[in-house]
Amino acid sequence: MNRLRLALAPHEITGVSGPDAFLAKLDAAARKARAGGADLLVLPEYACMEVAAGYPGAGNAEAELASVTSVAAELLAGCRAAATTHDLWLLPGTLPWLRDGAVRNLAPLIAPDGRVARQEKSIMTRFEAERWGVRPGAAPRVFATPFGLIGIAICYDVEFPPLVRAQAEAGAWLILTPSCTDSWHGFNRVRLSAQARALENQCFVAVVPTIGSAPGLASVDENHGLAAVYGPVDRGFAEDGVVAAGAPDTPGLVFADLDQARLETVRADGAVRNFRDWPPPPPPPLPVTPE
Repeated sequence: MNRLRLALAPHEITGVSGPDAFLAKLDAAARKARAGGADLLVLPEYACMEVAAGYPGAGNAEAELASVTSVAAELLAGCRAAATTHDLWLLPGTLPWLRDGAVRNLAPLIAPDGRVARQEKSIMTRFEAERWGVRPGAAPRVFATPFGLIGIAICYDVEFPPLVRAQAEAGAWLILTPSCTDSWHGFNRVRLSAQARALENQCFVAVVPTIGSAPGLASVDENHGLAAVYGPVDRGFAEDGVVAAGAPDTPGLVFADLDQARLETVRADGAVRNFRDWPPPPPPPLPVTPE
């Protein structure tokens, strides 16, 4: 069975002068992750948006998106360099990526040799759709790694059971959820959804958020959350299903040693078999009148 040591890096948004400053922060996190024995490092959704502080238009959400989209390819190149330098699998958060004339929210999964696989966000938040005009991306995928099949459910996507279920049924035993939320309401929606997806699919779901504040930026001015890995709520796991968790709104890596064999054991002989017992879609309910 597959095993890996996972590192989650809640990214503190401070506002930086440009791509080089952001990539320096990423490189430092990658160095610490590798020193801690991590195989895979994950950063939050839209962590890169802090580079907008170094461009004209900072303080205007639309201008910030345009600025970061214009340097997205440069940022991806720097992320690939970090993965190869530190011999590490890397999900460096997400990038606003221009494809077919529209911006998509792209999560690149980078191998230690620099190869890149891509997952786009499927469902946009109101801010993304109404303020930014970010368009839905490709359907959920699963990614082949030395640690088995992995899925990515970007922030809001994890709130929709069929998206993650499709990945779990395709063999993903770990779902990575980079997130960016500006309130505890938003973060808790992601957290509770991630816990539900781990419970119902008897898999691991890892959430890593942006944290910190940057009053000069309109798009990522306030950020709240905590990094955590959730698993089944059953025999062999914690009573609350929490595998590992950091402190709220606190930077610093959170490590978790994950073993697919634990999931196979609970799927086969847990108190319940949520993954196996997933029902087919019911027919539409018919109205009933009391008699």
